[in-house]
Amino acid sequence: MLDAATYTPRLKSLYADTIRAAMKEEFSYKNDMEIPRLDKIVLNIGCGAEAVKDSKKAKSAHADLTAIAGQLAVVTKAKKSIAGFRVREDMPMGAKVTLRGDRMYEFLDRLTTIAMPRIRDFRGIPGTSFDGRGNYAMGLKEHIVFPEIDFDKVDVAWGMDIVIATTANTDAEAKSLLKHFNMPFNS
Repeated sequence: MLDAATYTPRLKSLYADTIRAAMKEEFSYKNDMEIPRLDKIVLNIGCGAEAVKDSKKAKSAHADLTAIAGQLAVVTKAKKSIAGFRVREDMPMGAKVTLRGDRMYEFLDRLTTIAMPRIRDFRGIPGTSFDGRGNYAMGLKEHIVFPEIDFDKVDVAWGMDIVIATTANTDAEAKSLLKHFNMPFNS
C-alpha cells in the first residue's frame, strides 16, 4: 500500500526532474519562476435537455464526474428561467470540478495514458485550442473512456469539457509544456 505522505504523482516528479530544465533551456528563461507550470484542470459535464426531462440525469452526471475526478463535484444550476426550453431557475443542469495539486497531475496522467488511447478512431487532439493566454480547452464525446466508469451501469454517455490552465504567457509556451507532459497533439 502506498504511503500518502511520501507518494508523489509520476507527472509531478517528471516536471520537477526534467520538464522544468527542458523548458528553461528551450525558452531561455532567466528566472526559475518564469517557467510555466500547470495551475489547474477544470472538468465539466453539461446535461442540457436531458436534465430538463429527467432530474436524475444531473445526479448521474454528478456521480460519474465525482468518480472520474476523485473528489466531490459541484452541481451546476441554471442561472435563470427560460420558458422555451422548460428550464427553471436553480434547476440542476450538470456538474463541474476543479483539480489542483496532486489530483491534477494524477488526472492528466490518466487522461493521456489510459483514457485517450481508449477513444475510438483517435488521431490526436487539435493543437489549436489555446485561448491566447496559455490555457488549453478540449472536449470528449463520451465520458465512458475513463476506467472509473462502469460501462454497464451508464444510462447516458455524457460529453465532457476539459480545460487545462497553465501559468504560461503564450500559447507556444503552453503547447510546449503540454507536449512535455506527453499530450498527443496532431498538429
